[in-house]
Amino acid sequence: MASGSLARPWRDARAAESARLESVCGATHRGFESHSLRRERPSPRLVTDDEAMALALAEAETALAEGDVPVGAVVLHDGTLVARRHNERERRQDPTAHAEILALQDAAAALGTWRLIDCTLVVTLEPCIMCAGALLAARIGRLVYGAADLKGGATASLYNVLADPRLNHNPPIVHGVRAAEASALLTTFFAERRPNPSGAREPDL
Repeated sequence: MASGSLARPWRDARAAESARLESVCGATHRGFESHSLRRERPSPRLVTDDEAMALALAEAETALAEGDVPVGAVVLHDGTLVARRHNERERRQDPTAHAEILALQDAAAALGTWRLIDCTLVVTLEPCIMCAGALLAARIGRLVYGAADLKGGATASLYNVLADPRLNHNPPIVHGVRAAEASALLTTFFAERRPNPSGAREPDL
């Protein structure tokens, strides 16, 4: 389902920004390596939290266009991009197909290990209980998220699963990165799906 007219300017700008960041993240440094005086490979350019969130927001735009709750997530390994996904519950009819879960699966496959201790997950919306549990199971090294989820957030708003001292893993959390943009996408999605007079309810997060 296509998003409303309010979302189209964001999508165009986000697509351009995402393309630029993908070019940066996937740079091969061919010019550098071809120089005869160079003997060492250049270090890959590290992706900042803000840039990673821009990619996650682009993923959220894709979810919005597919009629799903606009949440996107990316995984960085030592500062380089290894996975990017968005919500696919509606397309898959799978209640567990949240952006975070799919991104963790892709990152584990790419790195050949389920232990993601050197990874950062960047997601547009505060993780739910299920996704917070998955982050713990993956031993995620760090979490960055955008908008708070006051109805179901499990890393600050309703619960603080990742900071529970009774658990054996408590990764650092950064919140509020580009939160206004993430919230605006969610507002657009739910505004188009408000309950009608017949009493139909809007979709759950």
